[in-house]
Amino acid sequence: MNPFIYRKSLESFFMEDIGERDVTSDLLFPTYANGEMTLVTKQDGVFCGKDIIKLGYELLDASVEVTVHVPEGAHLAPGVQIATIQGPVRSLLKGERVILNLIQRMSGIATVTRKAVEIVGDSATRICDTRKTTPGLRTFEKYAVRAGGGYNHRFRLDDAVMLKDNHIAFAGSIAAAVETIRAELGHMIKIEVETESEEQVKEAVAAEVDCIMFDNRSPEEIRHLRTLVPSTITTEISGGIHLDNLAAYRDLGADYISLGSLTHSAPSLDISANVKPEEEN
Repeated sequence: MNPFIYRKSLESFFMEDIGERDVTSDLLFPTYANGEMTLVTKQDGVFCGKDIIKLGYELLDASVEVTVHVPEGAHLAPGVQIATIQGPVRSLLKGERVILNLIQRMSGIATVTRKAVEIVGDSATRICDTRKTTPGLRTFEKYAVRAGGGYNHRFRLDDAVMLKDNHIAFAGSIAAAVETIRAELGHMIKIEVETESEEQVKEAVAAEVDCIMFDNRSPEEIRHLRTLVPSTITTEISGGIHLDNLAAYRDLGADYISLGSLTHSAPSLDISANVKPEEEN
């Protein structure tokens, strides 16, 4: 995780949560009061957010000491101590909610992703995410997918060309859309086409696109459509796939299966913050 990417987001999150000051903690505790906070898991899951804890408290108060006890992407059982944070009580409490929210969210996504990867098993097919992310949290959520063993689809609209059904409808055809784009596109950007029928798959193959997505197709349909695509073109399965039906798609020979549910439906992992005042340390 690159700290330069996440620093400004964390600053914004703290500003949103703290405002001018934490009136409760600032009025209740003197500046010299120190304490210890331990982050503990309350359910099975995959940990994600090691650098969020460290960078978050570094931004709030450089005197806070953070020790993370488990590696990124580690499987956690209930009761495992994730991290110990020591320093001024005011600072510990100011950062608690934002940091917990983030690592719970990221760990939840990493947990669901790990389950998806395990369902696919030793298949050559990779699990990847989509752009169905929470506004403002995309970099955090996509990082969590990687921590869980998955791969990232495009981050933004400028990463790659992706011709979806509405693009094709407005352009008139896949062939026309690809021809128009290729006339302006640099050689470093790939073209993916979303297909919904055998005719569209054949048209995309003829246009020599880089990647073909089989969108909202049944396993039986995909098994046939996959035979129409040469090995030089990357294939992706997407649409209506979740953990409950993922196994039906794992052995169809596609290069990727993308699941929006990795990010838009993952429940947060339950993590608590237990504290001790200075005299008990």
